[in-house]
Amino acid sequence: MPAKIYTDKDADLSILTDKTMAVIGFGSQGHAHALNLKDSGVNVIIGLYKGSKSAAVAKERGFEVYETGEAVKKADVVFLAVPDVAAAAVYEKDVAPNLSKGKTLLFSHGFAIHFKTIVPPKDVNVIMVAPKGPGHTVRSQFVEGKGVPALIAIHQNPTKTAKKIALAWAKGVGGTRAGVFETDFKEETETDLFGEQVVLCGGTSRLIQAGFETLVEAGYQPEMAYFECLHELKLIVDMINESGISGMRFSISDTAKWGDVTVGPRIITDKVKAEMGKVLKEIQSGKFAKVWIAENKAGKPVYNKLLEEGAEHPIEKVGARLRGLMPWLRKHNIKGAQAAY
Repeated sequence: MPAKIYTDKDADLSILTDKTMAVIGFGSQGHAHALNLKDSGVNVIIGLYKGSKSAAVAKERGFEVYETGEAVKKADVVFLAVPDVAAAAVYEKDVAPNLSKGKTLLFSHGFAIHFKTIVPPKDVNVIMVAPKGPGHTVRSQFVEGKGVPALIAIHQNPTKTAKKIALAWAKGVGGTRAGVFETDFKEETETDLFGEQVVLCGGTSRLIQAGFETLVEAGYQPEMAYFECLHELKLIVDMINESGISGMRFSISDTAKWGDVTVGPRIITDKVKAEMGKVLKEIQSGKFAKVWIAENKAGKPVYNKLLEEGAEHPIEKVGARLRGLMPWLRKHNIKGAQAAY
């Protein structure tokens, strides 16, 4: 049975009238939610730690900014828009002491609740509103009068209004313009982590590197390897995004299609799929979360080492030079990129 799709007519923004929304953090998702809600006529304040560099930015955008604990006290709905592994410490120090009965705690990812790094009191609503796009897209689509599809989930509902609040928030950020789907914290968390690790980030980045290495080791020019294994990937992904795998196949040559359907299964074999199953079990059991939380507590030594090694891969040096020849590409400063708080 297809999932129900909630749209504007299913959400009542007035449920947020005369209430205060506190967005804790002003990073990618935090700033987008805050600005969209503000433009939707909702009262939004920002909560940040003392000395946060994001405070000046938030004030410039017209928000009242408070230290986190004070923002939580003032708010009816509190959106904890901070990184997964930082959320527990922020919650323990500043959020928990200032939560009171009947408030609503909102997340855009289920990690902290599902893996119990945050355990809220039973007398507060706990909900999720998760747009399926990065913050800058959530904002830009809203400004254009459109929206990004979103997920909602209800973990606790002591006030019996949690779903109405989730739908209203989703409407305020533009989600109901595109379509909102209901899930739960477990499903959202486990599928999100699996997708990132196996396909979207881990699988794709290693596939690109392995293809590049194979061509270069066989004596082909690194520039040719870059174009064929990385640069042209966007063309294919865009076609898949717009019309599915079959739609992409319709748009490519017969030679490319033949290679796709006959060679693809030789690369992504049953052994690879079995390894995907192992990764999923590690996510489901909480093993991944435990290792990642421990890595953060240790100061991220393995994480930093692996990122540094990845940044030194030959494909990065070749790519930086070739991208410099492509003025149409957006240039991003990736140094120190992180969700702001």
